[in-house]
Amino acid sequence: MLMNSGEKRTELSRLRLQLRALLADLAQTLRVVLGRAPLIRGNVYEIARRCGTPHCACTRGRLHRNMVITWTEKGKHRLRSIPPARLAAVRQRSEEYLRFRRARAQVSVLLRKILALVDRIQELRREEL
Repeated sequence: MLMNSGEKRTELSRLRLQLRALLADLAQTLRVVLGRAPLIRGNVYEIARRCGTPHCACTRGRLHRNMVITWTEKGKHRLRSIPPARLAAVRQRSEEYLRFRRARAQVSVLLRKILALVDRIQELRREEL
């Protein structure tokens, strides 16, 4: 569909506004990426299990409980116990890692949208000889 020059100007204006909004979203998202907090990959949660000692209370239902962090490395699931003294710090760094990964995914989405808008703006601004 051919557009007249007035329609092109209106469309370009609308696209520029959308582009500015996406760039503002990108700037907001990059604040998470540019943060300085340390990151720990993995999820923190509590597990309950038996130890295997025959006369332990865990054989009668009182399972041993402890906090662990799990992650995947080279296709294998890893699990590590977290000492109680480090639990708050590990949990905070794990949550920061998850925030970072969500922000990274959002950057990818925003960049695709930005490029699509830039391509459309280029089409509308191009003149034929």
